Amino acid sequence: MQIKFLLPIVLSALFSLPAMAADYYVEITNKTGYIINYMHVSPGNKKSWEDDVLGNDVMVNGETQRVTLKGYSSPIFDIRLTDEDGDTYTFWDVNVHEYDLVVSEDDLD
Repeated sequence: MQIKFLLPIVLSALFSLPAMAADYYVEITNKTGYIINYMHVSPGNKKSWEDDVLGNDVMVNGETQRVTLKGYSSPIFDIRLTDEDGDTYTFWDVNVHEYDLVVSEDDLD
């Protein structure tokens, strides 16, 4: 008899849990012909850019950089790269679970 009363409570508790955080990664290849000085990756629903993931490093032409994204509830991210001339390459709503990026001059903002 107690199971009949507990089952709805347990089920409602399970369905009310927040979305579980997951780890993702995206591989970004620089085919711009320029050095990339800054790379910002932010959740797709965020209104501002997160910190530069390159830090003190740069990404030379032809290089591929893997960016690990930990603790996010969605695989959708916005990605912006800035090259040595200050030109930007912006990608909106990238599903990093399905796609990696190859960035070329054709992607210039």
